[in-house]
Amino acid sequence: MKKTVSVMVAVATLAGSLVTAVPAAKADGGRIAAGVAGGLIGGALLGGAIAASRPAYAAPAPVYVEEPACRVVRQRFWDDYRGVWRSRPVEVCD
Repeated sequence: MKKTVSVMVAVATLAGSLVTAVPAAKADGGRIAAGVAGGLIGGALLGGAIAASRPAYAAPAPVYVEEPACRVVRQRFWDDYRGVWRSRPVEVCD
């Protein structure tokens, strides 16, 4: 956190000095290049400061859900249509 704050203060100080040192950009005589250069430098400094800061991420705590104890068993049943004993899987929960 201290590193991020110090980087932001340094960027603000540098940006403030660039604003006071660079004259206003005008389109006549090729002076617009100073404005473009100042914008690129300021953007690079600010982008570098943002890229250097790492987001604070904390993984959520694990959640344990106790599900009912269920199991699949084979159950026999009489099939009247075919006239035989058959079996089928049935879920049994305690």
